[in-house]
Amino acid sequence: MAGKLTMTDLLKPEDIKKTLEFFAGETFDPKKFFDLVGMTAMSAESVKKVFQVLDVDDSGFIEEEELKYVLQGFSKEGRELTDAETKAFLIAADKDGDGKIGIDEFETLVHE
Repeated sequence: MAGKLTMTDLLKPEDIKKTLEFFAGETFDPKKFFDLVGMTAMSAESVKKVFQVLDVDDSGFIEEEELKYVLQGFSKEGRELTDAETKAFLIAADKDGDGKIGIDEFETLVHE
């Protein structure tokens, strides 16, 4: 079986670096992040592959604990999200209110 995909299999390393540098001193905005990193232009299938990389525990969801480290899922240089940024991201994506982000919710947030 092939190893798990990495973010650089799916996105350009220079786009990841540039986007993480932008958000190093900016409040995290998921929509702007997805646009800058190149995910908004990706197919739904590719966005779902990004989700699978970010779903560290392979639960099929990105829980609040994983969300805090979402930028580190793109690159180890990524910073942690603040509690406020994590909550705002969760609220933006969690359409069914179950306290976690499913793969379809994630794809919807990227493309809405």
